[in-house]
Amino acid sequence: MDSQDVILYEVKGRVATITLNRPKAAHSFNLALMKGLYANLVEADNDERVKCILLKSTGNRVFSAGIDIKSKSFDENKEYFEEVKDYGRRNTQKMLIMKKPIIVQVQGTAIGYGLELIMACDLRIFADRPKEEMFFRMPEIAISIYPQTGATILPLLAFGLTFAKNILFTADEFGLEDLKRLNFPVRVFPLEKLELETKKFVKIFSKRMDSFMFLIKSTLAIMNNKFIENWFDLEDECGNIAYDKKTMKELDDFIKTLYKKYP
Repeated sequence: MDSQDVILYEVKGRVATITLNRPKAAHSFNLALMKGLYANLVEADNDERVKCILLKSTGNRVFSAGIDIKSKSFDENKEYFEEVKDYGRRNTQKMLIMKKPIIVQVQGTAIGYGLELIMACDLRIFADRPKEEMFFRMPEIAISIYPQTGATILPLLAFGLTFAKNILFTADEFGLEDLKRLNFPVRVFPLEKLELETKKFVKIFSKRMDSFMFLIKSTLAIMNNKFIENWFDLEDECGNIAYDKKTMKELDDFIKTLYKKYP
């Protein structure tokens, strides 16, 4: 598959549709997909025709399995993974602060960075599927990877402190019913009707007054912008030392400096 095919972009009417398209890799994010997503987000945000964005992926099984850590050796490709991480942050931070609303269509399982993207969107439409067919998970702590690219920030913004701690500390799987209890989905449709009903929803939504949509999202983003930027910086600062062998005293001193630096 050519690099340009790992993500599809289409503008139809007032809607820009961004489609993840690495089905053989469960839509996991390599550098090409990271860069492609960022380029598409910027293009959609700058396009005068576009009033809102729809994010989705191909197939029915998986929305996204997160960052692709299987295709390359981390030890031999540290610079590559640093760039993947950098674009991972760029994408989620852009999604939070860009002016145009993003609607995500979720048809299948989302893990790690795949779930981060869902949390970074403004409105979420889900297929009505049981946990055995569609589950969500933040696995970083269980596989000894420090959560970055917004992995600590987005659950806090999306779910609140208690559930954010739950999913980050336990790495447990959870399902649609758990998300319903948190009022996370804006709509839920049967899988066979998901595509059609999402199109209907997005079509109606895109007809609303541009200034209302853009200013509402921007108002909320500006209210949180300083916090968001600081939170991403804080997450990265912790990630930079997470793998170092520190004594408890060294960690304690480092954390005390963080409290002073990020009041």
